[in-house]
Amino acid sequence: MSLRPDLAKIASLVPTGMRVLDIGCGEGELMGVLRDERGVDVRGMELDPELVERCVSRGLSVVQGDADRDLADYPDAAYDVAILSQTLQTAQRPDYMLDQLLRIGRTAFVSFPNFAYWKMRLSLLVHGRMPVTRHLPVSWYETENIHHLTVADFRDLLAAKGVTVEGSWFFADGREIGSFRANWRAEHAVFRLSR
Repeated sequence: MSLRPDLAKIASLVPTGMRVLDIGCGEGELMGVLRDERGVDVRGMELDPELVERCVSRGLSVVQGDADRDLADYPDAAYDVAILSQTLQTAQRPDYMLDQLLRIGRTAFVSFPNFAYWKMRLSLLVHGRMPVTRHLPVSWYETENIHHLTVADFRDLLAAKGVTVEGSWFFADGREIGSFRANWRAEHAVFRLSR
């Protein structure tokens, strides 16, 4: 199975033998790779019951839960790594979710779509409507994305919270790009964080 570029990057950076929580794990693509190829003890949390069922049918350890509420029930430092991929922008309070992520995991990976990507800016400028792209394929009224953020916004939040950025990676058109002017060049971003 071919992983999205952000998930492939995260998978390559999680050390073997870690205890990992994948929050918003979807169908468990990343979890499967971490378990089968990286020897990781990985657990998942997913809101959608159908996706939870798919994960469980693949032998993955996933619970149905709402990250906006249920992360508070996890003990401090329960995992070596906490992962939040393409989920932060769907949170009621992304700042609180980030706090929970860094409380539960010693290290955290966060990936998100960058709403300042130049193609999105151009589409908004030319058409005057919220863009629909292959990575954000639904109209504004159907999307789960309730907090549109940019690379610059996320960096500001991290600075305000005193979060350490251990690494960052950026992607456009399915490939990794450099960090130069990532706020307008990157379609997606991945950050590795710690306190």
